[in-house]
Amino acid sequence: MSEKIVQTAGRNALGQFAPDFAHFNDDVLFGENWNNTDIDLKTRSIITVVSLMSQGITDNSLRYHIMNAKNHGVSQKEMAAVITHTAFYAGWPKAWAVFNLAKDVYNEPVEELTEKDKYQNTIFFPVGEPNPYGDYFVGQSYLAPLSLTQVPLFNVTFEPSCRNNWHIHHAENGGGQMLICVGGRGYYQEWNKPARELHAGDVVNIPPNVKHWHGAAPDSWFSHLAIEVAGENTSTEWCEKVSDEDYNKLK
Repeated sequence: MSEKIVQTAGRNALGQFAPDFAHFNDDVLFGENWNNTDIDLKTRSIITVVSLMSQGITDNSLRYHIMNAKNHGVSQKEMAAVITHTAFYAGWPKAWAVFNLAKDVYNEPVEELTEKDKYQNTIFFPVGEPNPYGDYFVGQSYLAPLSLTQVPLFNVTFEPSCRNNWHIHHAENGGGQMLICVGGRGYYQEWNKPARELHAGDVVNIPPNVKHWHGAAPDSWFSHLAIEVAGENTSTEWCEKVSDEDYNKLK
C-alpha cells in the first residue's frame, strides 16, 4: 500500500480565520498535489526544498520540508549535494542558512512509524484510541468519536484479523446500524448468510434484530464509520465470538 499524504495544518491554524485557505492547503496542495503519483514523494520533497531555498525562506516551513525529505528517503549526503548545487544558482548565504537547518534535522534520530501510524496516513479520519468495548472483539480495535451531537458518529478501526463478536441491534421500531467503509479491506456477515467483502466507499445497512459481525481481513487493516439508527427501545446484545475456523474460511 503506497503512503498517502494527509495534512491538517491549515485547518488547525486557520480553520476559523481563513477556512478557504485552509481547504486549499490541506485538501488541494497536500491532499491532491502531493498525492499525485506522477512524481514520487522523494523527488517532490527535493523540489520543494529547492524552491523554498531559492526564495530565501528559511523558517519552520523549510525545516518541515527538510524533515519530510528525510522521511521520504533523502539521505544526508543527498541533501548536502542538493543544497550545494542550489547554492550556485540561488546564492551562497541562503545555502549557509539552509545547511544550519538541515544539520539539526539530520542529527535528530529517525522515528520509526508504527503499523498504526502507517495505516493512519492512508485514511482521512482518525484511528483513535484502543476500543473500550474490546472485550467484545477478537484482536485489537480502536475507536475515534467524530460527533456526539445530533447523530452520534464513530470511526471504528480493526487491526488485521480483528473482528467483533456476533451481535444484534435490537429495536421495537426503527433501529439498526449503518456502516460507511473508509479504509482497508474487511468483511460483514449476517447469520446463515455468506460474508460480504468490504472496501473503502462501501455502505452496509444493517437491519434491526439481525445477528451479524464485521471486521478486518487477515492481511489488511480496516475502518468504517458506525452510525446508530434511531429507534424505540434499542439495545445491543453481544453474542459468541466468530470462531477462527469460520473466520479462516474467508481468506
